[in-house]
Amino acid sequence: MQTEVINLSTSSHPEVVDITARVAGFVANKGDGIVQVFCPHATAGIALIETGAGSDADLLDIIDHMLPPDFAYRHRHGSPGHGADHVLPAFIAPSITIPVIEGHMQLGIWQSVVLVDPNSDNTERQLRLTFLSG
Repeated sequence: MQTEVINLSTSSHPEVVDITARVAGFVANKGDGIVQVFCPHATAGIALIETGAGSDADLLDIIDHMLPPDFAYRHRHGSPGHGADHVLPAFIAPSITIPVIEGHMQLGIWQSVVLVDPNSDNTERQLRLTFLSG
């Protein structure tokens, strides 16, 4: 098993951050196996989506619709609506696993690996990449 932590700076507004190139660089020349991308934060998740065609903005809009910031969350510290950020990982998991063949992730043509980060209170994120050869 090989593992690495990467640091990301995110903005102070909800965003979807494409990390595909960072993960591809990690698995390059590693042969066959699987890569896991894990986000050790309680207010963000990892997803596979198409980016650049509006899906990333659509995802953030749907999150606001499903987890409205003005709902009466019991978890109330942080900025308004921060309780929703803590519910997000129940819908967008904090990790994904992707098959790797000959050092290349086996993603579909339109799939990108993204960090989904609605939390404006935390602009520094860490992700753990783990490769298990097979």
